[in-house]
Amino acid sequence: MTGPFEVRYTAAAREDVLRLFDFLLERAQTLEDFDAAQAAIDALRNAVQNHLSRTPFIYRKAGDSAFVRELIIPFGNAGYVALFGIEGADTVNILAVRHQREDDYH
Repeated sequence: MTGPFEVRYTAAAREDVLRLFDFLLERAQTLEDFDAAQAAIDALRNAVQNHLSRTPFIYRKAGDSAFVRELIIPFGNAGYVALFGIEGADTVNILAVRHQREDDYH
């Protein structure tokens, strides 16, 4: 933990990260593509851990609740979006992760 909030992934969010990684690996044709796939997942995980563990309330609200928000994670020409919920005074739960070009969370 790098901040006052513990960051946890739900099972669905872990599946999302694996799905996104598999998508990148399936399209990889060169060693650089494989490295980029790993770099994308590393960027996603680092952003979640380094930002949400410190200041989860500064990110945009997703819906009516002040406790459900989205973190935009730039990567390359697009990036990722992590939907998260703030639980109590010390926990952030990653609920879902998607690529910015996907329609929405599933």
